[in-house]
Amino acid sequence: MSPYDILVRGAGAVGLTAALALSRQGWRVALLGAAALPAVDDVRAYALNRSSVALLQSLKVWDAIPDDARTPVFDMHVQGDAPGATLDFSAWTQSLGELAWIVDAAELEAALRTAARFAPHVSAVDREVPATLQVLAEGKDSATRARLGVHMPRQAYGQRGIAARLLASQPHAGLARQWFRSPDVLALLPLDRPRAGHGLGLVWSVPDARADELMAMPEAEFLAELMHASQGAAGNLVLASPRAQWPLSLARAEAVHGPGWVLVGDAAHVVHPLAGQGLNLGLADVAALAEVLAGREPWRPLADTRLLQRYARRRIGPTLAMAGLTDGLLQLFASPAPLARELRNRGLSLVNHLTPLKRLLAARALDG
Repeated sequence: MSPYDILVRGAGAVGLTAALALSRQGWRVALLGAAALPAVDDVRAYALNRSSVALLQSLKVWDAIPDDARTPVFDMHVQGDAPGATLDFSAWTQSLGELAWIVDAAELEAALRTAARFAPHVSAVDREVPATLQVLAEGKDSATRARLGVHMPRQAYGQRGIAARLLASQPHAGLARQWFRSPDVLALLPLDRPRAGHGLGLVWSVPDARADELMAMPEAEFLAELMHASQGAAGNLVLASPRAQWPLSLARAEAVHGPGWVLVGDAAHVVHPLAGQGLNLGLADVAALAEVLAGREPWRPLADTRLLQRYARRRIGPTLAMAGLTDGLLQLFASPAPLARELRNRGLSLVNHLTPLKRLLAARALDG
């Protein structure tokens, strides 16, 4: 008999969360890759919705994140590529404390690693061990998924995301800003690192050729381009970290489960970051898998095909919906056609004046 019920492959945020969530049900969990260290100068920042925060709270991880590494978003301002085309969301109109949280990626993963190290039913392993069920959380380039013969077709966007940390002369006041500027998308996210009230996380999606230009620019020239793109809305900006970049694509695995294995997170699906929902989708995968396994019939084994099908059915709708939303928005706002430009900017303004619809959209985003 194997000493482990579940082998979690991958020790990023999703894999660590999966190990913790499943071990809390009493399963003996092996975590492969637990010794992985965060990248030097990790400039990533995650936008977490209410459901993701609730999951982390249930695992006793949320409060372990330093206060300055998690910043509430009270308001969000979206700007189209025409004068007056705006969309605004407010926590106050939703009767909530905050719309979302922006979290330092390295600190989140550090808190998760610490929790996994002290979890009584989680064991770090440095090689594959026998287990009834394998949870693959190795990311979009999962080697195990490839060995299993599971295809994950990718639609390359011909874009790259550029990330960095910034210091702004104006206080961020918990306001997240986003500009849809054909063909790029720019977001400035409030994050109290490196300085409380004045830190920002940059996520800038641009065509590949433009990314090459921006990454090659001296710091002063890059900041000048950024100031122009953001219309100076956040005040004077200063780089507080190196710049990082990664290719953007849309992808979905052709199967998310099979005999003795299941996919979660980026190993199962990848979406454009313009909505900030990538990690939220992965954590929702974990929550759904944990609920399905907890509700299984006592006689049904962990790797039972019908059991894993329940997980797949629960996740196919939300993942397809988010993929369609992000891809649709990108295609609409990337188009240079005058009619598309007119439609998207009128659409922003129309939604901004329809309060019930705005509340519905915000509620769907908050709940994942």
